[in-house]
Amino acid sequence: MNLADWLYQLTPSPGLLLLIIGTIALLESLALVGLIVPGVVLITAAASLAGHMALPAPWILLAAFIGAVIGDALSFALGYTQRERVPRLWPFHRHPEWLARGARFFQRYGALSVVFARFVGPVRPVVPLIAGILHMSPWAFAWANLLSALLWAPAYVLPGYLLGRTWQQLLMIPPGTQQWLLWLAIIVAGAALGFSWLRHQLAREGRLYRGLARLARGSSGRRRLWQLMRAPHPRGEVPLASLSLLMVSLVALCLWSLWVLEARGPLPMDSEIHALFAALDWPWLEKTGQWLARVGDAYGILALALPWLLWLLWARHLSAFLHLALGLGGIAVANTLFKHLGGRARPDTPDYLSGSLAYPSAHTSTALVLFGLAAAFAAQELPPRHRAWLYWLAILACVPMALSRLAIGVHWASDLVGGALLGLVACAMVRLSYQRFSHRPLSPAPWPALVILSLVLLAARLAWLPPT
Repeated sequence: MNLADWLYQLTPSPGLLLLIIGTIALLESLALVGLIVPGVVLITAAASLAGHMALPAPWILLAAFIGAVIGDALSFALGYTQRERVPRLWPFHRHPEWLARGARFFQRYGALSVVFARFVGPVRPVVPLIAGILHMSPWAFAWANLLSALLWAPAYVLPGYLLGRTWQQLLMIPPGTQQWLLWLAIIVAGAALGFSWLRHQLAREGRLYRGLARLARGSSGRRRLWQLMRAPHPRGEVPLASLSLLMVSLVALCLWSLWVLEARGPLPMDSEIHALFAALDWPWLEKTGQWLARVGDAYGILALALPWLLWLLWARHLSAFLHLALGLGGIAVANTLFKHLGGRARPDTPDYLSGSLAYPSAHTSTALVLFGLAAAFAAQELPPRHRAWLYWLAILACVPMALSRLAIGVHWASDLVGGALLGLVACAMVRLSYQRFSHRPLSPAPWPALVILSLVLLAARLAWLPPT
């Protein structure tokens, strides 16, 4: 029996369970101990038990917050007072690379490393120790410690807590749905990981790119083809990532569309996944789906994109402005054409969607174009090692937007897949075109002001305009 199973069978009193959650958060953040304690598993199990016992969520979050703050503070104090002895302690004397990794992380991000490290497993219990060894200001560390714990506690505790509150409903899902949920999770996770890996490998700094470049030098024909594909901007790079994305997503879109449209109705997985979401009687899920539906409609996308488009136009980044505008306009036209040609009915059609068809999901494709292009444009201004984070943020923004269509019952699951593939095709075409034009770097840019303005416009749209 492992510790997670022991926690479920323990059924402690509410006070003891809060103490257990705080202790787990402390140990996970504590130097040396946090390297070997499976904190994520334990705190998820404990939070799930708390949810099943219907303990108040604020108390759970407070316990985790206090434990995390104390754990990081003790690690910082250890490094601050024992800086000479720490490298000789176990396990650092056998694995000095752990300290070296934490030191590089701290030197790269400075005070923000204390905030970032809380969410990065390999360096989570090491960075506060490094901050103490390097004599970071205790006041600066205290603020970073409090901020990181304030963000960390809900991110790590609430998923387990919600699971504990709803596990009985999850056991009552319709028969046969589990396999489709499993496949859906595998496809989403595999596509995200595969895209991230290929994007890195096919960039100029990637091994696969360098290997293909060496292969191209082998004959005059391959050299001419390589030169033909080379984009004049930026840096004369061959856009292998965009080319590969276009070919793979276009073929997949054609094959998927043929399968969906030949079925002349919902696929087996569509009916079962639709039945699953219909069986989940969670008021918050319906409200969240309706909210995201308004975020991803025409008004919401315009609110998010307008400040950036106006800034690009004002700063005379005409190439970026035209490509972003054409990308959003083009995906709107493509969605309209696909829906008309497919003629697929929605599982449920509310009044504001009267006359609208299902395949593909316009919310999914448009969100993917908006966030995908935003990540691509911003990533080109960053060093290669930092670009992956922007693409992961784009994925995290698109997945809930797509799943919200299932939550409110206006799309089949296969509509989401078709929308995602159509969005990827549009992104690849825009990026390939953009790399053929001369353009200036987008930095410096008022990124924080533009983000705030987009959020203000989005809030106004949610408050005053009806769904479309």
